[in-house]
Amino acid sequence: QVQLVESGGGLVQPGGSLRLSCVASGNILRINAMGWYRQAPGKQRELVAAITNSSTTNYANYAGFVKGRFTISRDNAKNTVYLQMNSLKPEDTAVYYCNADLVLVTGVRRRDYWGQGTQGTVSS
Repeated sequence: QVQLVESGGGLVQPGGSLRLSCVASGNILRINAMGWYRQAPGKQRELVAAITNSSTTNYANYAGFVKGRFTISRDNAKNTVYLQMNSLKPEDTAVYYCNADLVLVTGVRRRDYWGQGTQGTVSS
């Protein structure tokens, strides 16, 4: 089947940076888009950023709270999406999840694949 594996979380000081990675593997025919969501205690999971994976398009969508601090990018050849997070604030503390909109080798489209999550903590 399909697996999404996140990495790059950790503990950083306010103003610091984290670079998250998510690698998709399995019986994948095509990835249409990948994105990052986050969930803090007591809050619903929310979109952080998403990006299309087409070789002919380069469309990225960001949540308003990013305010130019985060950048999403991709490496289609490696089925990998990245989230570069700079100027981090304590309120950015959350579990960050990777999501994929993809087509399996069987031709079935799936949009409900999620990674296990990686914890990002911003604290002095």
